[in-house]
Parts: sequence; structure tokens; C-alpha cells
Amino acid sequence: MSAFATLGGGCFWCLEAAFRPLRGVLEVTPGYSGGHTLRPTYEEVSTGTTDHAEVVRIAFDPREISYEQLLDVFFAVHDPTTKDRQGYDVGPQYRSIVLYENEAQKDAALRKIKALSGLFKPRIVTEVKPLEHFWPAEPEHHRYYDKYPQDPYCQAVIAPKVGKVVQRFWPLLK
Repeated sequence: MSAFATLGGGCFWCLEAAFRPLRGVLEVTPGYSGGHTLRPTYEEVSTGTTDHAEVVRIAFDPREISYEQLLDVFFAVHDPTTKDRQGYDVGPQYRSIVLYENEAQKDAALRKIKALSGLFKPRIVTEVKPLEHFWPAEPEHHRYYDKYPQDPYCQAVIAPKVGKVVQRFWPLLK
């Protein structure tokens, strides 16, 4: 039994690496969503003109990890208060976004944002919108952190996010 969550919060390499070690997560696929271009490429999305965000599509077993727990991890590993930016990654492709597949996911995301709103200053700017299309990223973007752990970007940006997941969400690890 599997369900899906589609989330964007900066570079998809970061989110993929952060969600992969969680119990109940079956697969994490980096890709693009939320824009108007059909079958966008990394180069097109990187221009910021396609309106797509870099996202991950998480296949998960809801008997082992809930959508709400995935949202907890999501909001812990990125800054939901910066519009079109995560650290040095700047542009609309790096925005914070929850793409829901049903009303239950939409309601869960809105409840989570409301619950967290008093903890974040400035305010949370995470978009919540229906998933229309998900376009998988090119193969070279899949499991990037696993393939290049010594890359400076992986060391400086991705490794701390993975470390945060391991430290803060250790009961959810595989």
C-alpha cells in the first residue's frame, strides 16, 4: 500500500536526501511541478521562467509514516518564510510549496501551516495548491547526494539537512 506526497522547498537534491532515510518512505523522486511547461528540463526550470518548482515526489506507506509526519520533516529541513529562495539557491524554482493530491492532504498542509505560524517570523509563505503534473527530473539528478557526498554543495547544504533529520527525527529512521 502506498500513497504519495509532492513537496518543494529548495533544491530537490536536498529534499531527496532528507526524506530517503525515513521508515515507510518507499521512493523519493526529484522532479518539477507547479508550472506551465510540458516536460520541462532542468535547464528550462533553472531559468525561473517555467513557473515550475524543484520538488520531490515521495512514495510512502501510510501504515509506517503519515503524511503529517512527512510535513513535520518538510518544515524542519527548509525555511518556509523565504519567498523564492533557500539559502544561496534563488528563484521561483526554489520556492516552498505543497502540492496536494486530495482534500485530506490539503487540509493537513493548511493545519500544519496554521499550527506553525506562531513559531516562524516572518510569516510562512509556503504555497498550497493541487498537484496537476509531476515531471521526473533527468537521471543525473536522482540520488545526487548518494553519488556525490564529497561535492562541496552536498557537504555545505545537503549534509546538514540530513543531519537534522537523523538528529531530530531518529524514531522515524529505517
